[in-house]
Amino acid sequence: MDNSKLSPLIKKDHRPKVSIVILNWNGLQHLKAFLPSVCATSYENFEIVVGDNNSSDGSVDFIKANYPEIKLIINEHNYGFAKGYNEILKNVDSVYYVILNSDVKVSGNWLSEIVDFMNNSPEVAACQPNIIDQKDPTKYEYAGAAGGFIDTLGYPFCRGRLFEAVEYIQDSYSNNKEVFWASGACFIIRSELFHEMGGFDPDFFAHQEEIDLCWRLKNKGYQVWSLGEVNVYHLGGGALNYGNPKKTFLNFRNNLILLTKNLCLMELLWKLPLRMLLDYVALFHFLFKGELKHAFAVIKAHNSFERSLIKHLKKRNGTQLRLRKHRGVFNGMIIVSYFLKGKKSYKALFNS
Repeated sequence: MDNSKLSPLIKKDHRPKVSIVILNWNGLQHLKAFLPSVCATSYENFEIVVGDNNSSDGSVDFIKANYPEIKLIINEHNYGFAKGYNEILKNVDSVYYVILNSDVKVSGNWLSEIVDFMNNSPEVAACQPNIIDQKDPTKYEYAGAAGGFIDTLGYPFCRGRLFEAVEYIQDSYSNNKEVFWASGACFIIRSELFHEMGGFDPDFFAHQEEIDLCWRLKNKGYQVWSLGEVNVYHLGGGALNYGNPKKTFLNFRNNLILLTKNLCLMELLWKLPLRMLLDYVALFHFLFKGELKHAFAVIKAHNSFERSLIKHLKKRNGTQLRLRKHRGVFNGMIIVSYFLKGKKSYKALFNS
């Protein structure tokens, strides 16, 4: 390891300070259920920060009464995931930030293993543990599984989850692996890089902002990894359940923003129109299934994106690279592999 590349706060035998930062919005029940495991973390130099997005369910009073040792930062409004974290992290000073959902259970020395990996990997900007389904620990959880990937058209998927098909835990996924993105349910990032990159893009509000941040980091030459021997357990759907049309709106809109900001120009010119066309295929699929609210959410997502297209084009900064230059990219179309070829797992996808 070349220590000259590391933050001056990181010494060979020193345990750098880590802030575990939980953003809460009306998640009182999750705080009651999952905070005890976070507080039991076995690491020598960490703090827990709860950032509250203007909750109205008594969350703040609960923290003050039961966890006076936790640093509590309160936002004036519900800023969503992206801006909510940006505002909170302006007031947090550590070498590493752990972005942790309020509905995640941790165990053992999970944090020590992650920090050791980061300390010995100065080229890695961010990483995630395996995200396991808290309700069914034999399966990965939808939001991150064993690491995030992306296909040539910008569709995100995971090692352990393609679209709605979530896999049972695989021994072959228990290795550390470079990926394309780390899950916002639980990931660790170097604080200096978080701020250098401008944090999350607040225009995302919620969903895929972590993919955008990881993509920008990769365009700068940094790596993102998944640690296959470290597990955390995610309940999932804490703020928005997976069947909520608002989630459909955010995912469709934000994916178009993601491509607009991060694809190189030659790819953007043809991939963005194609993706918008494929979104309308998805719209008709929702109509065919009678899911009218989700179909309307796709239309609403396109209207929102088109109104703000110029704004997002102005965010391009000249660092965009051809997608195939990055690790963690499937150089094919996942919609073809999944829907036409019947490949429902990560392993089947990459063994094709």
